[in-house]
Amino acid sequence: MPDYSKGFLIINRTKATNIGYADMANSFKSRLMGLMFKGSIERGLVLKIPKGRGRHGSGIHMFFMRIPLDVLFLDDEKKVVDKVHLKPWQIYNPKEPARFVIELQEGILASSNTEIGDVLDFTCDLV
Repeated sequence: MPDYSKGFLIINRTKATNIGYADMANSFKSRLMGLMFKGSIERGLVLKIPKGRGRHGSGIHMFFMRIPLDVLFLDDEKKVVDKVHLKPWQIYNPKEPARFVIELQEGILASSNTEIGDVLDFTCDLV
């Protein structure tokens, strides 16, 4: 079994760039808590959204966040369907339903040049 103690790598397959490392949030509690109350983040967080949720069911909130985030919304094929930069206390619903929501350190989207339509790749036993 692979060691995910440092998270797993997210790759932009379309641009052949590394986006960075992330952890997986695949339970109700881990998705609810997300990155709340953190003053900084070493790696991102992938929220696995249960199947069948619509656009509003894959929305996120920034309540109790202390730092701004770059956020990606991906479909079942891990294609970026929306992206946004959010500040603490904002709420956002993506333009399209998402199966995965990736919360990243501010500035990652610009540095990786990740855009809507790009296909990402990440492998984790929990996916």
